[in-house]
Amino acid sequence: MNKRDFLKTAGVAGVATAVNAPAVIAQTKAPIRWRLQTYAGGPLAEHVVKPAVNSFNKIANGEMTIELYTADQLVPTPELFRALQKGTIDAVQSDDDSMASPADISVFGGYFPFATRYSLDVPVLFNQYGLKEIWQEAYDEIDGVTWLSAGAWDPCHFNTVDPIRSLDDLKGKRISTFPTAGRFLSRFGVVPVTLPYEDIEVAVQTGELDGIAWSGITEDYTVGWADVTNYFLTNNISGAWCGSFFANSDSWNALPERLQELFRVCMDSSHYYRQHWYWGGEAHLRTKGTKLELTSIPDEEWKQVEDEARKFWDEIAQTSPRVARVIDIFKQYNATMAKAGRPYRYS
Repeated sequence: MNKRDFLKTAGVAGVATAVNAPAVIAQTKAPIRWRLQTYAGGPLAEHVVKPAVNSFNKIANGEMTIELYTADQLVPTPELFRALQKGTIDAVQSDDDSMASPADISVFGGYFPFATRYSLDVPVLFNQYGLKEIWQEAYDEIDGVTWLSAGAWDPCHFNTVDPIRSLDDLKGKRISTFPTAGRFLSRFGVVPVTLPYEDIEVAVQTGELDGIAWSGITEDYTVGWADVTNYFLTNNISGAWCGSFFANSDSWNALPERLQELFRVCMDSSHYYRQHWYWGGEAHLRTKGTKLELTSIPDEEWKQVEDEARKFWDEIAQTSPRVARVIDIFKQYNATMAKAGRPYRYS
């Protein structure tokens, strides 16, 4: 090759390099990193959020990575909302109630007494009865936090050291539970106690707690509470915990539309996983579990609790017009389910 041919060839190569340069730069751009904290401790997080986070990270293929933190790892659960708003963390999986959301509808997060009978009630209420639009409306009024999606978890039962076979057995029992559920249960003599998630098991062992009204039987076995309590009450005050995914608004708005859509798909995957994990787990452990003895309060006596819940609903409805709208939806929905009959409602 002579000098002229060499220079011509080198020029073409130089042009090709210049044309391709942006792609090279794009490939070396630092990935987006998010910190997501869940309400759940380590063993529970393995089911309620980690599969979805793992899927997101795999599909994002290095463009974005979500770092998962479990209950109280970065900030205490009651400070999650404030930390999210400030950008200390980028995303949260929790119920509105225990993360101290300032939204007026936060009382419906977690376990709102007798609002639902089954876990499928939650997605139907949000997607077909208007709760999705109400939650979006409420959080659009709050700076810094974007509400993304709600889903169902397990029902709310009691697991206790001593057996509960009547309403009188609840009196004086120190029970770890969620804020709004605790307000309601105090009407029956329960003493609600709020503790960090990881302290609950030890508190039962030391006698600080008499039991827990935080979950169904699947979680009791998964997180170790079945190892420190003896009885499981089959009556529940709610058919499904209502939790959501939230994001810091700046972090969310900075994502390209494709990654936002990927996050939405992974949230839906998380909601679906929990539906079958809890539904199957509750039945399996009631019938095959060996650690907790099942007890029940007779239906005619438990009806007092259900009747009191309706009074509680009407009191909560006085909080704001928007809260009253939610209560009206609960009433309409439950009336529809009752009229539809089996299998939607059995009584």
